[in-house]
Parts: sequence; structure tokens; C-alpha cells
Amino acid sequence: MTDKSNLKVEDIKNLAENKYYCVVQKALYYITEFLSGPMCGKCMPCSMGCYEAKLRIANIQQGEGVKKDIEVLNTIAEMMWKSSMCKKGKDTAKYLTDWLATNVFSEHVLQCCGAMQCPSMIQYSIIPSKCTFCGKCQQVCRFNAIVGESQKPYLTGYLPFEILVKICNRCGECIKVCPEDAILLTCMEYINKEELCQKH
Repeated sequence: MTDKSNLKVEDIKNLAENKYYCVVQKALYYITEFLSGPMCGKCMPCSMGCYEAKLRIANIQQGEGVKKDIEVLNTIAEMMWKSSMCKKGKDTAKYLTDWLATNVFSEHVLQCCGAMQCPSMIQYSIIPSKCTFCGKCQQVCRFNAIVGESQKPYLTGYLPFEILVKICNRCGECIKVCPEDAILLTCMEYINKEELCQKH
């Protein structure tokens, strides 16, 4: 097993940057690795701050974040910068501040991951004009989330394919087998405007 305590924070940040396009995913990966590795745990603002930051970033990544989470994360980063006794804690505070300075966290609160790397915020749909009704997507779907009928030359009135959003697990297997690139990924959007207002 690799001894993560010897990892430098710069190395973890580089790993996060190379592993993910999504800023929220980068931040979550970094904080998780920092907690399990180079963090010494000697000062409370850093240790408790990172633990709380991990929980709130995870909520945002899972589509359960609210605007208050971003405000708290900014406060945590500021406290870590002012109170951490070592360079590792201050560097972590700086990384977190830089990531929060983007608008990506706010977009995630609105259920949109522009990098399409947060499964809870991605909606799969089939583009009718591209679909040739081969049925390959339906065959590989383990969750029975794709309904429709394969086209048969001797039949008319077949049911076009459709992905049931509430059942779809967003595993991506259908995209791999579609020969026509007929499956579209889009950000989830709120239909209930009242729920959107409550987020803010």
C-alpha cells in the first residue's frame, strides 16, 4: 500500500487536475487525498475545516448542494489560510479558494455539470433524427431504462426508443455501443421553479 503521508500537496493537486475536468470533482478528490495523506492534523482549523469541506463538496457533487454550502466553503478556506500553522494547510486553502472563485460550484447547485462528469447532474436522451432503431442500447442497459422497439422491415408503427430518466443509472454503456452517436448528454434542469427559488 502506498504511503500517502509522503505525498506533497502539489502532487495531489496535479493528480486532481489531470484526473478530472470538473472543478468540483477536482476539489473533492484533492480534499479526500489530503485528509488521508499529507495533512498532519495538528491544527484544528485545517483538520476540521477539511473534513467539513469534504462533506459539503460531496453534497454539491451529488446534486444536493445549496448556496449556503459555497458560502461555508469560502469561510473555511479563509480560516484555514489565516490559522493553519504549516504551508500545506495554507496551500490547501489557496487551492480551495481558487476553485471556488470559478462559477462551477454555483452551476452545480443549479444541477449543471458543464464537464459532464457528475452523474447525478447528467441526463441521457436519444436523438430521434439520428437513431436507426438498431436496439443495441436497449440490449446493454442493465437497468431496463430504455424502452422502444427495434425496427423490422416488415412492420410499421414501431415504438421509437426512449431513455427513462428516473430509471437511468447513467453508466454510459449505451453511449459505447451506439453506432450513430444518437445519445445526447445534457445537464439536468429544474422543472419546479419553487424548488429552484428555495436553493437561493
